[in-house]
Amino acid sequence: MALAQQLRVESDFEQLPDDVAISANIADIEEKRGFTSHFVFVIEVKTKGGAKYLIYRRYRQFYALQNKLEERFGPESKNSQFTCSLPTLPAKVYMGVKQEIAEARIPALNAYMKSLLSLPVWVLMDADVRIFFYQSQYDSEQVPQALRRLRPRTRKVKSMSTQSTSLKPMEAPKAEALFDFTGNSKLELSFKAGDVIFLLSRINKDWLEGTAHGVTGIFPGAFVKILNNFPEEDDPTNWLRCYYYEDTISTIKDIAVEEDLNSTPLFKDLLELMRREFQREDIALNYQDAEGDLVRLLSDEDVGLMVRQAQGLPSQKRLFPWKLHITQKDNYGVYNTAP
Repeated sequence: MALAQQLRVESDFEQLPDDVAISANIADIEEKRGFTSHFVFVIEVKTKGGAKYLIYRRYRQFYALQNKLEERFGPESKNSQFTCSLPTLPAKVYMGVKQEIAEARIPALNAYMKSLLSLPVWVLMDADVRIFFYQSQYDSEQVPQALRRLRPRTRKVKSMSTQSTSLKPMEAPKAEALFDFTGNSKLELSFKAGDVIFLLSRINKDWLEGTAHGVTGIFPGAFVKILNNFPEEDDPTNWLRCYYYEDTISTIKDIAVEEDLNSTPLFKDLLELMRREFQREDIALNYQDAEGDLVRLLSDEDVGLMVRQAQGLPSQKRLFPWKLHITQKDNYGVYNTAP
């Protein structure tokens, strides 16, 4: 019997929360920019309760999930009493055109997700698996460029069961209504103060989608109190602070970069990014040393030194600890010395 069939005849499957992912399919790929350009997979996820939504994942997020699952559930795992045969993830590729690599991975990643979501219930209820397939706030705020492989979307959702289960490593997201709300259309969910609403997805920063009394619809988040929130996946967007010097004026610009805060860019990628952001070719990259003097960056080694020196400095959430100082290439006066 196929794994998917075997899972669906087990009584344990019926006890799973309705917000557990049961299928996922790549609808498209989109180019994003970090220190270099990269491609993300736009994935349509369907839950046991019938909800559908889009998530955006990089290959390295698949890779990180697979490593965690192998450590937890692989045949050699010593961290769990449950083990199973995990699907094989397509290998890393180090050479080639990024878009072509991403396109070529789609069939294999679709097969990977299909096999993964057909595994026993303890894998489906694993926190890392659930978070991977949840629609984070970052996901809900994205506007898809195109959905080339996606069938027409629907919003039909089955009734959310309130039946308690023995499988509760993570409780379903839910909210309590603070005020009465009457929807203005069939898409909107009406409820009374005190009603418990099971949350399905974030529509945007102001609206949520949920189920109450067997009816599904969208509603304003300001009308409810969150009891169990959605698991939060890290927003991949962080900010790089730059100081731009032109003549005697210095301005500050924070640049959105979809990279980990502990990543170290290559010098050529950093220079290209700054040229694109400031629309100038004749710029030089610098960092500020402990004495407050600017030091020009000329190589990967210089960038590595800048990053290492910033590791011990106080940091702010989502802001790279190291800062860039952008000067005109021929302006040596910023160094208080002559060339």
